[in-house]
Amino acid sequence: MCVGDTLDYGCKEGRLLRVLLIAEAANPEWVSVPLIGWSLARAIAEHTSAHLVTQIRNRDAIVRAGLVEGRDFTAIDSEQIAAPLYRLSDSLRGGKGVGWTTLAAIAPISYYYFEWLVWKRFGKAIQGGEFDLVHRITPLSPTTPSILAKRCARASTPFILGPLNGGVPWPKEFASARRREREWLSYVRGAYKLMPGYASTLAESAAIIVGSKNTYSEIPERFRGKCVYLPENAVEPTRFSSSNPPAFTGVMHACFVGRLVPYKAPDLLLEAIFPLVRNGRLRLDIIGDGPLMPKLEAFVQKHELRSGVTLHGWIANELLQPVMRQSQLLLFPSIREFGGGVVLEAMALGIVPVVVDYAGPSELVTEAVGFKIPLGGRQFIIDCLRETVTRICDAPEQLLAKSAAARARVQALFTWGVKARQVMEIYEWVRHRNTRKPEFFECAGDTGKE
Repeated sequence: MCVGDTLDYGCKEGRLLRVLLIAEAANPEWVSVPLIGWSLARAIAEHTSAHLVTQIRNRDAIVRAGLVEGRDFTAIDSEQIAAPLYRLSDSLRGGKGVGWTTLAAIAPISYYYFEWLVWKRFGKAIQGGEFDLVHRITPLSPTTPSILAKRCARASTPFILGPLNGGVPWPKEFASARRREREWLSYVRGAYKLMPGYASTLAESAAIIVGSKNTYSEIPERFRGKCVYLPENAVEPTRFSSSNPPAFTGVMHACFVGRLVPYKAPDLLLEAIFPLVRNGRLRLDIIGDGPLMPKLEAFVQKHELRSGVTLHGWIANELLQPVMRQSQLLLFPSIREFGGGVVLEAMALGIVPVVVDYAGPSELVTEAVGFKIPLGGRQFIIDCLRETVTRICDAPEQLLAKSAAARARVQALFTWGVKARQVMEIYEWVRHRNTRKPEFFECAGDTGKE
């Protein structure tokens, strides 16, 4: 019998909705896409009778998290194809942390094999009606078709695709950063729409969850009626639970969290705020590592900023909150961010974000919770960022209302528990087409429904 707030979705004749969750990347010990895959899958499992299907590389971490193989999840061993293709893409990318479009171009070859093995293992069960829904959570990339969509449609089992996100166009003002990121294939990225299975994946999906407005705009118009806009990122309240940011004591504390690569612009950030650091008005924690670390270290040394800038490198997940909670501001001038999960993590802690008004972060941040820097050339952003942070330091009391609003926005819209309930509404819409399509955010507007 279905009882309780977390067990009432999909109840029919005394049973929960049976969902096969496909998340090739789902790992509780990693970050980025694997953590999204894991977190969303576990949140959905709180409301359904769900079975997770993932890649073998995630098996040990999932077992350590307490799931039982065979009962709760199945690990698919596609390493015969995945391992050599990963090594090939790694060599073609030209370095760690760059050339992501190259990786995205090669990944579908391996993923086709993964889904073929998934169908080999679960095809008869799907055809036999053992699952009410099949939901592919990862990969997030909209460039990766699915061979399962058509097969599920033939079996009369609704197939849900997404969240999909990626491929934000490079701002024309940052062509040099594009080259430094070795994003050669981004110039012809649109060719993915010619890939075998791309159109049929969209046509045969019962619903398409899109994680950004840009991704929605790239979906052919004939399929947009089945699209639901829902940013893919959320936060785990137990990991980001502090609600008392430090009081202002005369020196503003800020942080940056992310890979130190050109498009996230940590070098631009240092150029913007170093006068405030030298004047003793601002302290900055930079958390992360990457190819720009030597450049940042040299800048800090040249401008004598060691007393006000700390380059932490990578730190363990469990140590992230204690370091972040020392800050009143998140300074995050990334100029090509798909999602922006760190922005939500900061907001959950009451840290006020300052972001560039472009792509993922700009869809998460409203005027009530943070500040947006207009997109422009490098020097333009540096000047605007310096001016904005200076104004904040001049009037720190303005952060109090934004801090409270940031926490409230995350709690209302961006925890994994809320995300799962939003997905449940999509499931119900798919299964009962007479109900209205869910709308959680205005796809053409600047803010989500509050």
